[in-house]
Amino acid sequence: MNENLFASFITPMFLGIPVFIFITMFPILFFPSPSRLINNRTVTLQQWVIKLTSKQMMSIHSHKGQTWTLMLTSLIMFIGSTNLLGLLPHSFTPTTQLSLNLGMAIPLWAGTVILGFRFKTKASLAHFLPQGTPLALIPMLILIETISLFIQPVALAVRLTANITAGHLLIHLIGGATLALTSISPPTALLSFIILLLLTILEFAVALIQAYVFTLLVSLYLHDNT
Repeated sequence: MNENLFASFITPMFLGIPVFIFITMFPILFFPSPSRLINNRTVTLQQWVIKLTSKQMMSIHSHKGQTWTLMLTSLIMFIGSTNLLGLLPHSFTPTTQLSLNLGMAIPLWAGTVILGFRFKTKASLAHFLPQGTPLALIPMLILIETISLFIQPVALAVRLTANITAGHLLIHLIGGATLALTSISPPTALLSFIILLLLTILEFAVALIQAYVFTLLVSLYLHDNT
């Protein structure tokens, strides 16, 4: 019980070399390229889910926005698979690292903002100053809107990091309590084990939902700027 709660979030090392890159590349094995005329059930299910998700997210976009389909599809596959990877025993979850999530959020957010200023300059600038604003409030509103704009990628990254980290900490705490209660009170240990099992199922859902939410918010930023 004296184990460090955050030990599982430390980047794993092998011979002094971080294996972070290899871990993030591991989920690629779950999405093999179809090489047969008739795919098996797993590949068919994957393609159906990807097609359904892409259609739902990209249906609201213009032609310029739909050019991001491949990128957003790859993004949701990467985040979802790495989130699920962290639920395996003795594994590491890359999306618990704020640096990785910021590395995904900032370039994507910056790309949508640059597109907005390039193709919808007047509309993008109009967001900083709503119509009918009193003259005395103009500097304050411009400052507030600028801060809210720059806080968007931080909110994206922090939301994903906090949700995944919180779930893993709960599993760790309840798992440790279940182990400690096994020799003290078996009925209580059984109850906590059932709670742990239900929480693990919930974490599977959270892993996929957070991937969808992250990608959907990037998609909405893109929609506002194209």
